[in-house]
Amino acid sequence: MQTFILLFRGINVGGNNKLPMKELKALLSELGYQQVQSYIQSGNVVLKATSVDIDLIGQRIAQQFGFTPKIMPLTTDALSQSITNNPYSSFAGNTVQFYFCQQTPSFNEDKATDLATNGEEFLLVDKVLYLHAPNGIGRSKLAAKLEDYLGVSTTVRNLNTVEKLKALTDTA
Repeated sequence: MQTFILLFRGINVGGNNKLPMKELKALLSELGYQQVQSYIQSGNVVLKATSVDIDLIGQRIAQQFGFTPKIMPLTTDALSQSITNNPYSSFAGNTVQFYFCQQTPSFNEDKATDLATNGEEFLLVDKVLYLHAPNGIGRSKLAAKLEDYLGVSTTVRNLNTVEKLKALTDTA
C-alpha cells in the first residue's frame, strides 16, 4: 500500500460543483481506499491504496453529485519533490502558488514574463510551475493567464496547503 494525494479541481468554488468533504471521504472509503483524510473544502485528499482509479472516482462523483471533477493524483514522492524544488520557500506560504500540471507543459514563458508585475516571479520545474505573487493572486493578471500559457490542465495550491498535505502524508 502506498499513500496518494488527490487534488480535486474546481470544487466548492462560488457555490458550484458542491462536494462536501465528509461525503467524499465516505465515497472513497466505499471504493476501498483506506485512511482517507481531507484538508479544507477545496478538494485535497490523502489516502492509502495499492493504486488509484481516477476514472471510477469521477464516475461515482458524477452519479452522486451530478458533475465529474478533474482529479490530479500525486504520489508522496511527487509531492515531496515539488516542495524540494520550490525556489520561493522563504516567502509567505499564501504568496507562493504551485501549479500542478497534468502533462508536461508547452510553456509560453515570453508571454508570462510580459504579464509579471509587482515583483511577481515564476519558475517551471518539470510539471510544476511555481509563482511568487507578493500581492496575492486575486488581482494578478499573470495568475489569471498562467494555465493558458502552460497549455495543459492544471490545479493550483498555495505553499501552506502543500505543506499541510505533506504533513498529512507523514502521518498516513
